[in-house]
Amino acid sequence: MTETLHDPAPEQPTSAVRAVAVPDKPALEGLEAKWSARWKADDTYAFDRTRPREEIYSIDTPPPTASGSLHVGHIFSYTHTDLVARFQRMCGKEVFYPMGWDDNGLPTERRVQNYYGVRCDPSLPVEPDFEPPEKPGDREIPISRARFVELCDRLVVEDEKKFEELWRRLGLSVDWEMTYTTIGEVSRRASQRAFLRMLARGEAYSSEAPTLWDVDDRTAVAQAELEDRELAGAYHALTFRGTDGGADILIETTRPELLPACVALVAHPDDARYAERFGHSVRTPLFGVPVPVVAHTLADPEKGSGIAMICTFGDTTDVVWWRELQLPMRNVLGRDGRVLVTAPEWGSDVDPAAESRYAELAGKTVKQAQARIVELLTETGELVGEPKPIQHPVKFYERGRRPLEIVTSRQWYFRNGGRDADLRATFLARGEQLHWHPAHMKQRYDSWVGGLNTDWLVSRQRFFGVPIPIWYRLDAEGEPQWDEPITPEESVLPIDPASDVPAGFTADQRDQPNGFTADTDVMDTWATSSLTPQIATRWCDDDDLFGRTFPMNLRPQGPEIIRTWLFDTIVRAHFEHDSLPWHDTTLNGWVLDPDRKKMSKSKGNVVTPMPLLEKHGSDAIRYWAASGRPGTDTAVDEGQMKVGRRLAIKLLNVSKFVLGVMGDVPVAGTSAVHEPLDASMLHALEVTVQEASDAFAVYDYARALERIERFFWDFCDDYVELVKHRAYGGDDDPQAVSARLALGTALSVLQRLLAPFLVYVAEEVWSWWQVGGSIHRRPWPTVQEIATGGDPLVFAAAAATVGAIRKAKSEAKVSMRAPVARVVVTDTQDRLAAVAAAADDVRNAGVVEELVFEPGDGFSVVVTLADADS
Repeated sequence: MTETLHDPAPEQPTSAVRAVAVPDKPALEGLEAKWSARWKADDTYAFDRTRPREEIYSIDTPPPTASGSLHVGHIFSYTHTDLVARFQRMCGKEVFYPMGWDDNGLPTERRVQNYYGVRCDPSLPVEPDFEPPEKPGDREIPISRARFVELCDRLVVEDEKKFEELWRRLGLSVDWEMTYTTIGEVSRRASQRAFLRMLARGEAYSSEAPTLWDVDDRTAVAQAELEDRELAGAYHALTFRGTDGGADILIETTRPELLPACVALVAHPDDARYAERFGHSVRTPLFGVPVPVVAHTLADPEKGSGIAMICTFGDTTDVVWWRELQLPMRNVLGRDGRVLVTAPEWGSDVDPAAESRYAELAGKTVKQAQARIVELLTETGELVGEPKPIQHPVKFYERGRRPLEIVTSRQWYFRNGGRDADLRATFLARGEQLHWHPAHMKQRYDSWVGGLNTDWLVSRQRFFGVPIPIWYRLDAEGEPQWDEPITPEESVLPIDPASDVPAGFTADQRDQPNGFTADTDVMDTWATSSLTPQIATRWCDDDDLFGRTFPMNLRPQGPEIIRTWLFDTIVRAHFEHDSLPWHDTTLNGWVLDPDRKKMSKSKGNVVTPMPLLEKHGSDAIRYWAASGRPGTDTAVDEGQMKVGRRLAIKLLNVSKFVLGVMGDVPVAGTSAVHEPLDASMLHALEVTVQEASDAFAVYDYARALERIERFFWDFCDDYVELVKHRAYGGDDDPQAVSARLALGTALSVLQRLLAPFLVYVAEEVWSWWQVGGSIHRRPWPTVQEIATGGDPLVFAAAAATVGAIRKAKSEAKVSMRAPVARVVVTDTQDRLAAVAAAADDVRNAGVVEELVFEPGDGFSVVVTLADADS
């Protein structure tokens, strides 16, 4: 739902204004260091946990991956979140805005390997004293798991310091006392607690099954972590020999190296070409293994020869066929991506040369095995024709370097509806309950959940992660009893089963018959990140904080991780709390390079933020980011950043002018504003406040900025110029007082409207004349504090007239202060009346001697410049 805003009492400027102190030469330089230090010293953004839940707005901040450097896309999306946080805080909410660091998992491991030149070898004993080399060598140094994890811990701390420094410079209004890490004790305890509870409820289970496997990282991969990449391949036409007088069958495959793993041929049950072959056998090329010809509806009659070989396993369709047709298992690939040394069980009725041919493949990589098996097939004449080159999509781990393989292994899974239609429908219903901004992003969620075909694989065969909190009993032969896991009490969490001992056992029983052994896997990083709402709110560790902040109000994130982070978090909250984890979610768009191409490290077009921050300043970068609408791709545009810097400078200058005109006279409300132009300007400002507030309330910060900026420039370019002469009148001149009160009221409102966007310059100009602390803790403007009942036409018509006069002077290439002999304004009666109400201000602003009004159907202004001599 859209959060109902807490309406603070209108600001009472009389008691909040102090003696004006404007610098002689205001400048943007130095403001970031000045105000960052002040905010830190004053705890400006510290969370007040004494406030009741209805007055708290809590944000599930995305924890950036702490394994490298931030890019400009991070600046873009995190600025959006900060805009919302600042708006809600000014609207009276106490904002719970923590920052996390996602520091466990494979990205950190890779960074440590590259940075220190080491690799983890879990078989090694713990080194008593190990320090990595100052510079990594040509060969990685193998080290024990304990020392490798220590290096991971050491490096992420340094990375997180750099990230925090950058976030502070950008002006994020985070409470830095509320940070967490996904590998820290709080996160490990929450992750293990949730795992054990899911296990007890039957929502977590382990299974020995075919698993997508990254052969480089030696770990299982979940469905949500896959991506298709186009690769060159080839169709190889192979001859399977008929048996019992049956004809040979020609099949086409891109994976001839998996022939030793073939368990069947499959065709569509309605394919007449193979109807008579169903239930009969053929023999595989090279190895002569008899395999059945079977029928299944997933076979595509239009693909190749319409019949395919089923291998264990070439792709996920093989897994479906193997499971549903109850076929045997013949594994030939190991976890290292090489052909296993030992041939699979074929039985005795095979080609006499089968074993020797297999031996030529053993130990080879997939590519090497494919090359050799094609040579063998050519030699035996069982390869028909030349391979046909193709381009086809191949499954990769999203961070992987080589195609995924499928191996059989024991893994842990969380139920997510992939194998349960009723549960899948439940999660689709949860998506309906969530409020999406923009709304069309929900379709991505629906598509992902509706297309799930497997449960969530959460175990990983890695090192730097949250350990699976499980041990297993060993029988008298030393074999693990997988169906009898030993679990710890929640009170002792977090644990590491590789070093901790389960209750009822002693350390010397580890890995001994009738003793115990540890589950050596760690949890997928998403298994921890999916608990960020619980981790940030200190679920079970701090019941008071949790009760005030959960369910959270907002999850901001990118669209590409709807299928992982957003969905997974919904799964965990549903099982643990029977609720959504948050009320709203905002989805940012992609950041594109200046040529409007998606940025990626592989393309070398990633833009780093620090040079931009140093060149343009944080407020300018925030302005560019805020201009990107929710869910809309936005290019890195230094021109837009320059516009933002110009806006910040103009706020400095107009604030100096207005405060210079006002002097130390307090702004005492709008009751003394009686001049039509002043009241009209405030009416336009009232409309702007309402439009900006409405836009922010539905998370459209870009539209809010657009409305605010449009009025700001109208105010500076038109209203200030119109009233400048009148505002300099004496304190006993009611017309001058009206102008000064209108200027002061508008300045107070505009500074606050721009505060979420231009955080540094807004704080600076506010400090020149206001007391009571930071502008970022002051109330968001309300229409009540500026309502005057002014005629909206007066300001618009007067501004249009003065604009026409300025244009005429510009075209004549004379000074804006050049005198004008006569101005004739033609317009409708109501608009002429509006200009007439501000006639004196128009004359003074345009230096006009005679101002004439003539009724007409359309607007026009005829300007006669005064004679140069006069």
